[in-house]
Amino acid sequence: MDTKAFKRSLQHSENYHRKGFGREAEVATLLQSEYQSNLVQQIRDNNYTLQRGNVTIRLAEAFGFCWGVERAVAMAYETRQHFPTQRIWITNEIIHNPSVNQQLRNMQVEFIEVKQDEKDFSVVGSKDVVILPAFGASVQEMQLLKDKDCIIVDTTCPWVSKVWNTVEKHKKGDYTSIIHGKYTHEETIATSSFAAKYLVVLNLTEAEYVANYILNGGDASEFMTKFSRACSQGFDPDKDLEQIGIANQTTMLKSETEQIGKLFEHTMMRKYGPNQLNQHFQSFNTICDATQERQDAMLQLVDEKLDLIVVIGGFNSSNTTHLQEMAVERNIPSYHIDCVERIGSGNQIEHRLLNGSLQVTENWLPNGAIAVGITSGASTPDKVVADVIEKIFELQAVTTG
Repeated sequence: MDTKAFKRSLQHSENYHRKGFGREAEVATLLQSEYQSNLVQQIRDNNYTLQRGNVTIRLAEAFGFCWGVERAVAMAYETRQHFPTQRIWITNEIIHNPSVNQQLRNMQVEFIEVKQDEKDFSVVGSKDVVILPAFGASVQEMQLLKDKDCIIVDTTCPWVSKVWNTVEKHKKGDYTSIIHGKYTHEETIATSSFAAKYLVVLNLTEAEYVANYILNGGDASEFMTKFSRACSQGFDPDKDLEQIGIANQTTMLKSETEQIGKLFEHTMMRKYGPNQLNQHFQSFNTICDATQERQDAMLQLVDEKLDLIVVIGGFNSSNTTHLQEMAVERNIPSYHIDCVERIGSGNQIEHRLLNGSLQVTENWLPNGAIAVGITSGASTPDKVVADVIEKIFELQAVTTG
């Protein structure tokens, strides 16, 4: 399928909307009341610090809603205003935040159900409005919705679209796209749908396995068993790794994406020599600015003298998980929560571990004077951050009172 031509034809369709509906002013007040916080703004204005009693809060200097997320949520709200009586669907969560998605449900925006690992589009009718989320949708989904004569509202983040353009360049030169990401993540599924040949690597360890195969060969059946769900149909590691290009899921750890890019650049240079490198390797910077800023701010935060860190964001939010990883690497007690309700009144907290399991920790807030670092993923509203901060102050007053 000529994905570039399809995208062009879709974008020229009268059923396709990517720029909102001119109702920004109508939804601005609503968005401000539901998602913003005077307390968080006060902390920002006070050099990202707030002290009450024995508790000092240190906010990361970049956290929370990024521009792409703000845009997607605002477009979803505009869509409801513009189509007040029509049935509206989202192909997935608009962003990875439970409170935002619940607000949309409250506005009678419906979510496509997943049945047996497949989205059930049978419920969507002609002229229904369908919102594509911030992390995009696959070419196959967009084609299906176009064929159903749906009204498509595309909130895909421009940074994600930039990665798609990179993958298109790989395809044009017959390069295999090596995508640093999670093959089950909606963004990576969408990105890979624009590729002719692709391989998804989760981390540096998997990338090193692939690099070793490029240099030394190996057991192709073992390779395919390892990457059976993370590669294009008919993938042949002995042929399809001769020319490679690098792409990434925008929410991955920036430093690891850079390491993986350098690894494959050196691998292809060793295999084919410096003079032939450009014929066998392509790399474009597709690291999202917002992801990078939040990770850089977290690196600053973990260098401060803190007793613990609270990381706030959806449990299925990749960029939030990577912020948590930074705290874990520094051995700072840290707690990834998705909402204030995870904090119990008896000085207990239910939080997500890096392995994905939930754990309840008792007496997580120490007695006495404490410094608490706070950050949040790019899909987390300031209001959720403020609720968590207020809960910490309240709980500490009880435990020390």
